[in-house]
Amino acid sequence: MRSPIEFRSARFDWSRPYIMGVVNVTPDSFSDGGRLGSVDAAVAHGEQLVADGADLLDIGGEATNPRAQPVSAAVELARIAPVIAALAKRVRVPISVDTTKAAVAAAAIDAGAEIVNDVAGGRFDPEIAAATAAGGAVYVCGHLRGASLAEVFAAEEGVPWTAVADELAERLAALPPGLRARTWIDPGLGFGKGSDPAANLALCRHAGDLARRLGCPVVVGPSRKRFLRRVLDADRAARDVPAVPWPPLALDAATVGACLASAAAGAHVLRVHDAGLLRAALIAYAAVGHAEVGAA
Repeated sequence: MRSPIEFRSARFDWSRPYIMGVVNVTPDSFSDGGRLGSVDAAVAHGEQLVADGADLLDIGGEATNPRAQPVSAAVELARIAPVIAALAKRVRVPISVDTTKAAVAAAAIDAGAEIVNDVAGGRFDPEIAAATAAGGAVYVCGHLRGASLAEVFAAEEGVPWTAVADELAERLAALPPGLRARTWIDPGLGFGKGSDPAANLALCRHAGDLARRLGCPVVVGPSRKRFLRRVLDADRAARDVPAVPWPPLALDAATVGACLASAAAGAHVLRVHDAGLLRAALIAYAAVGHAEVGAA
């Protein structure tokens, strides 16, 4: 069992999976880019995610998909800082900043963030762990290979979950003293894991094994990822069904399925765009099983 962690307005004791709701304050996010184009819209969306059942919010100002363009720290901060500051006053859940930059992490912590979600695990900016440690925040150490998103998404071969565990272990060992106990890990679904869904599915399946091997809570983020689309496409092909664009509801339903399986395997935090849909599924899943879904 992981040690509980205290935030300003919440306590995570790991007795159940926690839902991380996504707030993308970007024009080019792969699933909802541009929808939250103003501070008011982003704040309202964050409040709605909490009302729908999100246990924490992840605010991002730079998209991390194959088609997105990099932005400066100044641009990123201009997008997210007012949103974080407003939500920190309005919601009673921890706020995470989704960034790979040390300067953005430090400013976001000053604005009210209590978690730094770094998908690059320090590979894009080695100073981000020190900035997180200095601010007393939780650090989410993500896994990917490469020095840029272009390199990450050029990968064609999948990465075995055991290799992900080994590489994350190296990154954990390099963290500043004291931060290790406040670190969660993210195996980086969709980030350079190959065109075949198998590697991503294995990471979901082995979430509990990752937690046990590394001694950290595990964050899993399958929401609307391409590997789920490929899983659905494979089912269509097997049934000889014509290929047409998948509606958003289908991808959100696939996300819920992946999250339930990941939670059953031992994932601690589930990062999704639709918090209400996942919350309802977790409630029903637990009711049928006569017990809460437990994390490893």
